Amino acid sequence: MTTPRIAGALLSLALLAGTTLGAPTMARAQAAGAVAQRVADHFSSVKSMRGEFVQFDAAGNQSEGTFALERPGRIRFDYKGTPVRVIADGSQVAVNNRKLNTWDLYPLSKTPLKLLLDQRIDLSGANIQSVKEGPDLTTIVMGDKSIFGSSRITMMFDPSTYDLRQWTIRDAQGKDTTVMIYNVQDGASVDKDQFSIPYSRIATGQTGNK
Repeated sequence: MTTPRIAGALLSLALLAGTTLGAPTMARAQAAGAVAQRVADHFSSVKSMRGEFVQFDAAGNQSEGTFALERPGRIRFDYKGTPVRVIADGSQVAVNNRKLNTWDLYPLSKTPLKLLLDQRIDLSGANIQSVKEGPDLTTIVMGDKSIFGSSRITMMFDPSTYDLRQWTIRDAQGKDTTVMIYNVQDGASVDKDQFSIPYSRIATGQTGNK
């Protein structure tokens, strides 16, 4: 875990609590915020990607698989060795267990994944909670209590290339799920059909194993 710079911590306090900072400290905080926005802008400019991931849940269980992302709002995770997949189609997030033939649906707009998948990540809004700069990672914590409650997303980027390395989602119960990505291909072509959720078949219970 990298040690954040004081400027990044002061920036988050100023944004959240409206603290009045002296001119030199405010300048450093603004500089840290500018760096963070450049990181976010770079990530937002990547309209599609695919690669592999390793996931750790709150209990320390590890799983892995492949993922594909298309901005805005679409992502898919296929887990190796399990019948589970997660699909976001820009409107809903679906958790599908193909063995049990079950689908659980959640509005994307009510989950922190929305912040990861937005067309542009705007750090000037009220959803920023902190910005931390370190030699190994730039960490941005985002959440919107009016929408997600106590849930939040922490995104970690390479400070040199601005590439996304991992993210952690904290749910309403305070449990963290961390996803680390690798072998990532930015701008890779993705099949739009893989983000499709079969709503009509879900409604009739005839989803099959497709």
